[in-house]
Amino acid sequence: MEMTRLKLVTIIAEAVLEDRLLRELRGLGARGYTIGEVRGEGTRGIHASDWEGPSLRIETLVGPDVAAKILAHLAARYFADYAVVAYAADVEVVRGAKYL
Repeated sequence: MEMTRLKLVTIIAEAVLEDRLLRELRGLGARGYTIGEVRGEGTRGIHASDWEGPSLRIETLVGPDVAAKILAHLAARYFADYAVVAYAADVEVVRGAKYL
């Protein structure tokens, strides 16, 4: 079985950002994503999701260049003003070509 090395980019963000983030992810090169509602506590304390519902976890499988673009974009546009956490991990994926 052939495996492809990709990056799993995970974004934890306020639910109010969902439509905007998904549109931007596609524009940056992500071909798909998975979304789930999550709860937790972070260093920033109360944020918009405390009034508007749970936060979101958005995951996407992408190549290293796209992962770097996504993380740089999030850092520049969201980190200063929103409760957003983002990270990337190396993963090996079956049928990896469909994500590149």
